[in-house]
Amino acid sequence: MNPAVSVVVVSYETRELILTALATLRAACPSEPYEVIVVDNASTDGSAAAVAAEFPEARVVRLAENVGFGRAVNVGAARARGDWLLLLNPDTEPVGNVIGELLEFTRAHPGHGIYAGRTLGVDGTDDGHSVFGPPSLWTFTCFATGLSKLFPRSRLFNREALPWLDRATPVPVPAASGCLLLVRRSLFAQLDGFTPDYFMYNEDIDLCLRATAIGASPMLVPTARVVHVGGAASTSAGKRVMLLRGQVTFLRLRWSPTRAAAGRALLLVGIAVRAVGSRLTGRAGYWREVWRQRHAWLTGWPPAGGLPPIEVTEPVPPSPRGTPQPSADNH
Repeated sequence: MNPAVSVVVVSYETRELILTALATLRAACPSEPYEVIVVDNASTDGSAAAVAAEFPEARVVRLAENVGFGRAVNVGAARARGDWLLLLNPDTEPVGNVIGELLEFTRAHPGHGIYAGRTLGVDGTDDGHSVFGPPSLWTFTCFATGLSKLFPRSRLFNREALPWLDRATPVPVPAASGCLLLVRRSLFAQLDGFTPDYFMYNEDIDLCLRATAIGASPMLVPTARVVHVGGAASTSAGKRVMLLRGQVTFLRLRWSPTRAAAGRALLLVGIAVRAVGSRLTGRAGYWREVWRQRHAWLTGWPPAGGLPPIEVTEPVPPSPRGTPQPSADNH
């Protein structure tokens, strides 16, 4: 019998984190009908072998190169058998029966197609990053002028962060993070998965907005929660450069050329202001590095048409034991 949920985890140099994540998931959801598919982005830290050894019930797919988050998820989704895909970051630890909470919510609130969970900081409070609003020229203007930073709780000046949203209440949201995201597999296929132009960042908002356009708006599930370590594989400057490349790619793909040019200009102004402020105050020096790399991120990620095909080097077949079972040997 096929599992109800296919958990897809993309790993890159996260050996200890992913082992903890999968062990926590198995302990938290001992009886739920799910399978685990780990797509390893050519890690050099032994992640794939470690997962295969400690979790023989999981399917591990090792890629020849790091193809980024979205394309790796697409590889995992193509091998999934569940009615639902649950995207889960390797640097997360489920809080309670996250799969059960999500499945119960889909039965009580059918028809959305995409369901977002909540991501918590290590102190147990909501980190505010699991759901967000769509980008617009106004949100870019607020970033460029610093208004979103000066008034982080403002409904007017910080619309992307949704600071007014009660995250303890089920509510439709414009977009959600791929850190903890449940998507009906048939909907994911209908949308052709994540747009392959994105190496990392903004592929999730792109997917959510395309889903909303066909009537499948995301829904926040307050009881589905994970602790998110966050930023495990990125330096401050490196992460921000990747974020900006994702944003610029979104502008290139989804906005008109004129509007996209305006968006890029506002991003440039915002980074310049922060770099100058960093130099004057001697703090947050990563902004100066982001400014120095502006010629890289202003072009976004390379178009998918010029990318080489994905090569799978070490597919590891699933264990005949089937779905995960609780074990006292994996903690």
